[in-house]
Amino acid sequence: MEEMIFLASDLGLIRGSFSPEKREIIDRSLTEQKVTSVIAAGDHLIVGTWEGIFQSSDRGESWSAAANGLRNEHVRWLAFHPEKRELVMAGFEPATIHISEDAAITWNERPEIARLRDHFNWMLPYSPKSGCVRGFYLQGSRAYAAVEVGGLLRSDDWGKSWSLVPASSGIPDFGLPATGAIHADVHSVNGHPSSADLIIAPTGGGFFISEDGGESFERRYPPCYCRAVWVDPADASHLVLGPAGGVDRNGRIMETFNSGESWAPIESGLETPWPRTMVERFYGHEGHLLALLSNGSLFLSEVGLWNWVQIFDEVTDIRALAVEDSV
Repeated sequence: MEEMIFLASDLGLIRGSFSPEKREIIDRSLTEQKVTSVIAAGDHLIVGTWEGIFQSSDRGESWSAAANGLRNEHVRWLAFHPEKRELVMAGFEPATIHISEDAAITWNERPEIARLRDHFNWMLPYSPKSGCVRGFYLQGSRAYAAVEVGGLLRSDDWGKSWSLVPASSGIPDFGLPATGAIHADVHSVNGHPSSADLIIAPTGGGFFISEDGGESFERRYPPCYCRAVWVDPADASHLVLGPAGGVDRNGRIMETFNSGESWAPIESGLETPWPRTMVERFYGHEGHLLALLSNGSLFLSEVGLWNWVQIFDEVTDIRALAVEDSV
């Protein structure tokens, strides 16, 4: 079945038709905006940009600003709650979190994030701003947020209040963490419906898993730099990781069926390791996996067959994506 895909780019939001057999660009909107994140639920789209949040109720035919209550502009990540679509979370640079309980009509900043940011002096190596929130995982009343460079945050009340998980010190240290702790440079966070206590986090200092809600972590891949992981919704022990030798250096794609005890490459169709790029994000959809690279290119493979092909190769600046009604 052909669906619609939405590609966040440096020159606005791109709409395209999407199926495993056919992909075609339809149009581009918000062309004056650098779009950093996009989420879709039915006809409702929300995008984050360098200059705030915009929304559409007609699948991107028309747009309006969604700024009521926003105190920041540079959005790094957006997330719908999978069970309560009216609950939306936005992460910003510098590091702050805003939540909306009315599907992006109004927003409320969670002030404890700024207090933690300023107390620990969160930072970014490529920006003068104080850290950023660049990933969420939401399950029931539990929520996690990835902070670069600062650590991992947790909420137990639908995002109304936040604190660092016990195994995250909050100190923006690039050194290897103590045993049981998570690295401070957290790039994204994922989980699995089987347990809200299972946390899966790629970081600048390796790939970490917690099975106790962030009380403790184990590194489950040899030392690496990584930003992206996909968790099989049918099997929490089946993971796909995008490790690299450093920032945008010698990126690869690896797979495990035992929660990271052992790994194997899944790189048919790819010229890996990529010398100057790596996987930025993975997106699962209908038995397929999309791999968005840090150079703005996009690859697709059927899960299990692992024969990657580049798609939408006429677009070279993709920063995030959403397929119809996906989160």
